[in-house]
Amino acid sequence: MVKPRELYEWDVSGLRAVDEIIDRGVGGGLVMLYYFEGFIDAGATGEQIVDHLLEGRPHQTVARFDADRLIDYRARRPMMTFRRDRWADYDTPRLELRLLRDATGTPFLVLSGPEPDVRWELFTAAVREIVERLGVRLSVTFHGIPMGVPHTRPVGLTPHGNRTDLVPGRPSLFDEAQVPGSAAALLELRLTEAGHDALGVAAHVPHYVARSPYPDAALVVVETVTAATGLVLPAVAHTLRGQAHKAQNEIERQLSDGDGELGAVVRGLEQQYDAIAGAATRGSLVAEPAELPSADELGAVFERFLADREREGGEGEG
Repeated sequence: MVKPRELYEWDVSGLRAVDEIIDRGVGGGLVMLYYFEGFIDAGATGEQIVDHLLEGRPHQTVARFDADRLIDYRARRPMMTFRRDRWADYDTPRLELRLLRDATGTPFLVLSGPEPDVRWELFTAAVREIVERLGVRLSVTFHGIPMGVPHTRPVGLTPHGNRTDLVPGRPSLFDEAQVPGSAAALLELRLTEAGHDALGVAAHVPHYVARSPYPDAALVVVETVTAATGLVLPAVAHTLRGQAHKAQNEIERQLSDGDGELGAVVRGLEQQYDAIAGAATRGSLVAEPAELPSADELGAVFERFLADREREGGEGEG
């Protein structure tokens, strides 16, 4: 029978660095941010955050998970490079825990890589071992979910976990729902069951940009995570803020160049958003009805919008 400890190996130098931090008692415990590729991530919210955290920032690998035990390669085939007459390179899947430092030198951990396809219970048990071994005080995950909201309004958030008090002023949108599970969600559940603090942040991304990077959502999540954890990440926030401005300009250009259908959809979403926001302000749970296009009409317009963006993006690359 496979044991959780068999799923990962420690990097000697990385573990030693964390142990030195623990011995010094810096910050009263480490924060661990985690994000796994493969589950719903509208607007590439989580992906953007992890990319910006790791790109150009010094970091040490602390632990490596055995991808051969966790990844179904036939479901998600890694890329290989063929040059002339032979295979030259293989994009090895990496599910790793890394040690980073924020702008003030405060250490924190990032666990990222492809979402395990199998052995979720064993995997979550292994991460729990790591959390307990390294004295992690708070585990935080994040991603984007597609919603019927307009890009012209503030990005909404749904916090979850046993530390939602760290994200005040964000009431739940519903009492109960059954949705397809994920390794990240199961990890949050198992950590909270074991008495560890965990926080999840889901950003609400407009349907019509859900398949493209949406920096606004990533920026709001970064700001929320930094407020909840005390981490200082100005470079990440600055980069996302610039990208968000460009993305908003591009969306507005698409709207002005379109045939008016998408504009009508956005206006309808704005009416719905404002009606719900107004009802919440008045303490009423019932919003005034707003005339919106049907689901089929929304879907058709969204698909055309995305197709136009992808086509123009391809032409631009040439």
